[in-house]
Amino acid sequence: MSAPPSGSSGRRPASEVINFIEGARVLTAGELEAHSITRYRVTRSYREQIINSGYHEQLKFIVEPSFEEFESPGNLDTSGEHDNTVVPGFQHKYAQTGLLLATDRCASYCRYCFRKRIVGKDSDEIAADLGQIARYIGGHPEMTNVLVSGGDPFVLSTGRLHAILDHLLPFPHLDSIRFGTKMLAYAPERFEDPTLVAFFQRISEARKAAVIVTHFDHIGEISVDAERNILSLRARGVQFLNQSVLLAKVNDDPEILAATFAKCHQMGIRPYYLFQGRPVKGASHFQVPLRRGLEITHGINQRLSGIQKTFKYIMSHYTGKIEILDIGADDRVYMRYHQNKAPEKIGNIFSRPYIEGACWLDELPEGSDRKSAQR
Repeated sequence: MSAPPSGSSGRRPASEVINFIEGARVLTAGELEAHSITRYRVTRSYREQIINSGYHEQLKFIVEPSFEEFESPGNLDTSGEHDNTVVPGFQHKYAQTGLLLATDRCASYCRYCFRKRIVGKDSDEIAADLGQIARYIGGHPEMTNVLVSGGDPFVLSTGRLHAILDHLLPFPHLDSIRFGTKMLAYAPERFEDPTLVAFFQRISEARKAAVIVTHFDHIGEISVDAERNILSLRARGVQFLNQSVLLAKVNDDPEILAATFAKCHQMGIRPYYLFQGRPVKGASHFQVPLRRGLEITHGINQRLSGIQKTFKYIMSHYTGKIEILDIGADDRVYMRYHQNKAPEKIGNIFSRPYIEGACWLDELPEGSDRKSAQR
């Protein structure tokens, strides 16, 4: 059951030129409306959770889009990974990790992912040929793990998930299979399906780790049902990580994020990324200035105990995952490559002059990188 459509804000434009990874496309206001671009759906359980959490005024910004958001910078390509697509539906950006885009469907649509409403089944991000993907993985023994994402893999039937495992489990060089999901927030009842127990058991019997990467952006998204199902799966050997996106108006508050991360640790989930989101048209709430982001990360660490300080403040840039370290006395942003296609760059610290209000690496002066150190 879904929430009623939200209304559009202000007068709708006659048309919009929208850049997808599939190329530029002109869409009229009627097409936007037909594709529910200003509407949102949430599951009954998620709607009840955020309304009753006491945080509805913050959490509503995750799901409620408006036409005014098209004035924000960026485009509707939220993946930023097109150059790393090696076969349809499979990306290989880092040597050890492959990303299998198993579906374009989600339990719901966050504002920063609603490009998929338009791209839909024509998207080249869908894994249409698992055999081709398996052949690629087999030729890359440096790959130690695959992240199954999409969309959200847990909108698929358990039978479909088993079909994906058929193509992943035979490779001895894969030591873990990860599943990126928002479903524990949107539809925790999915994880009460008894067939999932056998699914995760199959991964374990293949001597690989089954890892669920949850996507709790706010403590108000963590329901009693989600916690119960997480504890049940942990008792069966499933491991959990959490990544959160830093979102203006939603969780740009160190107290909220510290509480979120502390709750994750209490449930046995290790927070490992706090993402500085890339510019996305139609989702200006992505954008938190880097200076404010660093103030928030410092504030989170001041509120957490030692064993809870497991997260890194990360910018997932097309050049690699970059850890944002600090702004120095010289007013430069200091960063370090956390992941990169070139292994020799990992651990390198570099800096750029900070421009007040900048939210993204590309908004800092190009050609002014200064290498500072190497781990």
